[in-house]
Amino acid sequence: MVELLIGIAVGLLIAAAAASFLANNLRESRALLLESRLMQDLRTAADLITRELRRAGYWAAASEGIWQAGAGGVQQNPYTAVSPSAAASDSVSFNFSRDAFENGHVDTNEQFGFRLHNGAIEMLLGTSNWQALTDSATLTVTAFSVTPTVQEVSLDAACPRDCAPGSATCPPRISVRSLALRLSGRSATDPNVVRTVRSNVRLRNDTLAGACAV
Repeated sequence: MVELLIGIAVGLLIAAAAASFLANNLRESRALLLESRLMQDLRTAADLITRELRRAGYWAAASEGIWQAGAGGVQQNPYTAVSPSAAASDSVSFNFSRDAFENGHVDTNEQFGFRLHNGAIEMLLGTSNWQALTDSATLTVTAFSVTPTVQEVSLDAACPRDCAPGSATCPPRISVRSLALRLSGRSATDPNVVRTVRSNVRLRNDTLAGACAV
């Protein structure tokens, strides 16, 4: 009888150890699954935002903004505005052309943006149509920031005449714009699972300011 009781006790200890080991493995597997899903959701949102921002300032009639001898003045790209332009923000707005035939102004269907709202990233389609980009049932976005960087490149070498001393408009300058994105979130089912992704976007359509001396 004593041997039987000892055997049962040892068996129970082994079963308890096995159950504890299995529970730990299941818990770790669940945490790994949540982390992978959270990173995938954040990365997907960041990639989509990055891809759309690269289209900011696209103008189908870009050749109209290039000076040519005998062609008269040049037109300004109506789609260059991007906000924020200086300080970091939890939203971003931009425009790009979708005209089959360029009409020279920003239409309602050419206005876009992203913002953080109630724990989700929303995308602007038009003037006031905000659509959820992330699913709040699986992901709670805790932070979204867009930090602009602008580098001006002087084009004085392209001017045939020297600029007047102290001129604010001469020589012409190209503004090379970049945006640093930061997106943080936590799992909606486990608040201890938190991740952050970062991305840098070089806007492809630079802005031009100023002109050569006449």
